Amino acid sequence: MADYVTDVKKFASNVDEAAVNGIVRHLGIALRSRDASMVACTDPSELARIRDGFCRKKLKLDDADDEVDGAIQSVCTAMKADNTKARVTFYYLLAEHYEKLDLFHKK
Repeated sequence: MADYVTDVKKFASNVDEAAVNGIVRHLGIALRSRDASMVACTDPSELARIRDGFCRKKLKLDDADDEVDGAIQSVCTAMKADNTKARVTFYYLLAEHYEKLDLFHKK
């Protein structure tokens, strides 16, 4: 778990560790596969899955596709220097952008 928090700290100053743990729980078994644990910002179909799956379903966003796609692109830009964009960090930054980190706190 510490590795995920350390990675998020490269991009966010005040990391909500409970939210990181919640995102890890949400992703579950997908994190076992190296390919599934990373985000490819150059793959339009993957970015659409993030928009429709994570942003729409988990974050419950009803913003226009263009707005959500813009937020996803801003995370891609923020993580541009990182060749291995960790999905946990990517999702954390999206949830932080939309002020939805509390969705990942254990209830």
